[in-house]
Amino acid sequence: MSTVDKMLIKGIRSFDPENKHVITFLRPLTLIVGPNGAGKTTIIECLKVACTGELPPNARSGHSFIHDPKVAGETETKGQIKLRFKTAAAKDVVCIRSFQLTQKASKMEYKAIESVLQTINPHTGEKVCLSYRCADMDREIPALMGVSKAILENVIFVHQDEANWPLQDPSTLKKKFDDIFSATRYTKALEVIKKLHKDQAQEIKTYKLKLENLQTLKDAAYKLRESIGQDQEKTEILKVQSQELESNLQNLDAKIHHTEVTLKDMRKLQDQITIKTAERSTLFREQQRQYAALAEENEDTDEELQEWKTKFDEKIASLESNICKLEREMNDMETKGSFLKQNINEYIREISRLQTEAEAHASLKNERDSNIQKMYTRHNLGPLPNAPFSDDVALNLTNRLKSRLVDLDKDLQDKKTSNDTEVKRAENCYWDANERWKNTEAQKQAKVEIKNSILNRITEKEREHSSFEEQISHVNLSHIDEKEKNMRIEVERKTNQLAEREFESHIRQKQSELYGIEQQIKVLNREKDILAGDSEDRVKLSLKKVELENHKKKHRKIIDECKDKIRGVLKGRLPPDKDLKKEITQTLRALGLEFDDLNMKSREAEKEVNVLQMKIQEVNNNLSKQRKDMDSRKRFIESKLQSLDQLSFSVDLYLKALESSKEKRDVQKSKYNIADGMRQMFDPFERVARAHHVCPCCERPFSAEEEDEFVKKQRVKAASSAEHMKVLSMESSNADTLFQQLDKLRMVYEEYTKIGKETIPLAEKNLSELTEELEQKSQALDDVLGVLAQTKAEKDSVEALVQPVETADRLFQEIQTWQKQVDDLEYKLDFRGQGVRTMEEVQSELSSLQGTKDNLHNEVEKLRDEQRYMENDLSHIQIRWHALREEKVTAANILRDVKKSEEELERLVEEKHQVELEEKVVFIFLIVNSP
Repeated sequence: MSTVDKMLIKGIRSFDPENKHVITFLRPLTLIVGPNGAGKTTIIECLKVACTGELPPNARSGHSFIHDPKVAGETETKGQIKLRFKTAAAKDVVCIRSFQLTQKASKMEYKAIESVLQTINPHTGEKVCLSYRCADMDREIPALMGVSKAILENVIFVHQDEANWPLQDPSTLKKKFDDIFSATRYTKALEVIKKLHKDQAQEIKTYKLKLENLQTLKDAAYKLRESIGQDQEKTEILKVQSQELESNLQNLDAKIHHTEVTLKDMRKLQDQITIKTAERSTLFREQQRQYAALAEENEDTDEELQEWKTKFDEKIASLESNICKLEREMNDMETKGSFLKQNINEYIREISRLQTEAEAHASLKNERDSNIQKMYTRHNLGPLPNAPFSDDVALNLTNRLKSRLVDLDKDLQDKKTSNDTEVKRAENCYWDANERWKNTEAQKQAKVEIKNSILNRITEKEREHSSFEEQISHVNLSHIDEKEKNMRIEVERKTNQLAEREFESHIRQKQSELYGIEQQIKVLNREKDILAGDSEDRVKLSLKKVELENHKKKHRKIIDECKDKIRGVLKGRLPPDKDLKKEITQTLRALGLEFDDLNMKSREAEKEVNVLQMKIQEVNNNLSKQRKDMDSRKRFIESKLQSLDQLSFSVDLYLKALESSKEKRDVQKSKYNIADGMRQMFDPFERVARAHHVCPCCERPFSAEEEDEFVKKQRVKAASSAEHMKVLSMESSNADTLFQQLDKLRMVYEEYTKIGKETIPLAEKNLSELTEELEQKSQALDDVLGVLAQTKAEKDSVEALVQPVETADRLFQEIQTWQKQVDDLEYKLDFRGQGVRTMEEVQSELSSLQGTKDNLHNEVEKLRDEQRYMENDLSHIQIRWHALREEKVTAANILRDVKKSEEELERLVEEKHQVELEEKVVFIFLIVNSP
């Protein structure tokens, strides 16, 4: 926040120009108290003038603001306001404004002679003075205070004569508020900012969309390129693998086919061997049994026995054919008998159903006859024949009843329809007539009202049209158009002339030249005043300059020798001489810290590499151990499989062998259970056949020979099945034993599979990750060591620069000291690097500059007079042109109103005729429709 500390007033209004009056402003509040005329308002005015440069409202262009020379008894009075304040950045600033009032022969001349800002250099503590033009000073002080000029004028230091500005007219009040709140500038700035923001946002959005699209396309292209390369590599690999697999598949298919054929043949042979073995054992036992059952031993020859056997077989065959024939006949008879029994049962059921239906039909006929008699009797439909009625008679009577019923229904519906139609027609006619009468009355009334309103509007429009015609009769449009065209051409010509002269640019150029000449005149006046200095100071200045040049040469020599090294150390940058030592020291410190940090990082990276190497060695040991364990389990399983099947099996076929042994065990058990069930059925079959003399399966009666033959076959089969049961029991036991032994290997195989599919891949993955991490850490260690070596080299080069840089810095400090002394002497002697000039040279240059200043001032005044004359001329012509344009617009509006009123009159007359016609039509309609 900016604050005012002190203010010095001299030569302002009633303040004496010879005495300095200092006012200290206390915090947080300063009260100014005094009688009327003591100068309270003058203090506020001085504050306003010092901050804004604006004179008070009653100052008469400054003549009454400066102390009157007549009162002081002088021809010239000087006034000064010196204000010390703190800026918004809390810096002390002194503002000095000087004024001059000169009493001439016929008038007094007011002039603002100097505006100065004093600040303190924070590095040296010296005062720094800056001269400004009044306009620049008026902008600089509000900026330093952080408060706008409008707020200082109208709020903080408002004059008591202008304190009622909030009660002024709205336009002035709006301008004041706009200035105070900077509304116009901020509004325009906001509009520009919003427009720029909108445009930039649209462009950013467009570019973002383009960038996202391009990024998407780029990513997609990279992904497609990578996927194409990977797919091509995979395709080549898969082609090679597919070719190898196809060749392997062909070989395996051939082997499998050959093995399947061989296995099928072996199974057939095995089945045949089993069957033949069972038949052989059965036949052998049957032979032994029959041999034992022989009463005597036949000693016939084989040929005779063979002949007997042939005859016996033929007899048996003929008997069997007869038996089959008889069985077929018996089956046919049984089938035919069952069919006939079924037909008899169906016929019996049909007869009973028909009898029931006949009884129901007779009862329905009786009921029908009674109903017909009742209907004919009730409705007097004519005589009836005697009951019961035949079907034809009943049908005729029923048809007569139905036709009579239909006729009655038809008559009833016709009556209802005709009645409803008549009622609706009558109601509709009544309501239509009533509605038409009401509508016609309403239309008639509405037409009368519309006609009256149209007549009133016609009267008004005629009056309006007559007034417009009276106005237009006094206007000459062609003359107005010609005058307006000539005035527009004249305005354009005057405007072009004024623009071509470019008064403002010429005036600004002349004023800038005039201001530059005034500054040169001020400088020459100061130089003229201080030229009479002491020659001893000049001698000292020359000696100090020589010493200063010697130090500069030494300093420059050191800097030139070390320039390349410094740029190499500071990455191509050469700092200023005052910061060179600081930069080198900071660089050395930073390099030292970086070197220590990199050294520590290299040791940590080396430790991490050693730890990773130990982990990789441990993982390799575990992996080799697991592979050995896997191989030992594989050999154990393969040896077990080989010992069980006496064949060379791979460990991968273990599951197949286990499944095969399980299926074989199940098959053998199934065969054994089937054989056991059949064996258990032989004895019951024999008992049933002996007890009931029928077949146990189909319950067909047996003859004695058939019963004996059946029992004989059952005994033979029972004898053969016992041997077969032993064989199946042994095979089932062997298959179960093999399955149990293979199942015991399941745990070992699961461990083998787990090691091969989980443990070893996991260890290999861990090994690859550790290897990659080791490579990364090794690369990082190499990078750190490389950076460490580079940092050490840079540190050594910086350490080599420390001594020359310290010498250069010492010389620079001495140069600064000598330079300060030289500057002080130059300021004292006002050298400023231009050399010492004589008084005559300064006076001649001052005279020439004064003449140039007067010429420029006259030229500026002449240009301003010409500009005012041309602007006044242009303003008068523009006023006349605008008056003509307004007159033309008024005449055009009146003419347009005349045409409009004519069209409105025509339209209203047409509407009137139409309404009268419609009124007649309505009246006729009422007459026609009246009862």
